[in-house]
Amino acid sequence: MITMNEEQAVTKVVREIQQVAPEAEILLVDSSKDRTAEVAQALGARVIKQFPPRGYGPAMDLALRSARGEVIVTLDCDGSYPTSMIPVLARLVLEDGYDLVDGARLKTKPAAMPWPNYLANAGFALLASLMFLRWLPDLHSGMRAYRRSLIQGLAYDHQGAALPVELLTRPIKNGNKVKIIHIDYQERIGASTMRPLQSAWWTLRRLLTVRFS
Repeated sequence: MITMNEEQAVTKVVREIQQVAPEAEILLVDSSKDRTAEVAQALGARVIKQFPPRGYGPAMDLALRSARGEVIVTLDCDGSYPTSMIPVLARLVLEDGYDLVDGARLKTKPAAMPWPNYLANAGFALLASLMFLRWLPDLHSGMRAYRRSLIQGLAYDHQGAALPVELLTRPIKNGNKVKIIHIDYQERIGASTMRPLQSAWWTLRRLLTVRFS
């Protein structure tokens, strides 16, 4: 997980992860000004501080490349993703041979997602599906399972917003084995730091870069 001021949610999320995946390493790349890092460490999580903040992409890149397990499961530390799906995603990599399993939130419109966000996500999903010739319902999901060797061998641009778009489409472009499953999505705990216009621009930029590189 990458975190910025998630003190309200971190205890709930870490404890839920420990219940469903007790042997997993819980890793946070943290850029918080509040007590997120201290709370997580007290609960047994490994914390890498990245302060001052360098943005989502560099933080996620550091988290992915610092994880130690054969399977790396990502999720947001805001209570919006179902921690119960962590073992499901991990098994699909370990036992079924997938390199990447994407937890797609958009089988239908989630009640927790505002209509403007949903319509933007759905529009980009349609565009990406046409560009890559397979159904890609959720380009921006924060819950995925990656084979560690995939991340180690994957070249991507970690600078800028909308990194999840490239982390999904580039393995598809490269011919890696990718599976998409649907997951539930809940109301987040705390305020969102998303910048919609910046995210939209970078989503389009990443789609074009990956497709035509």
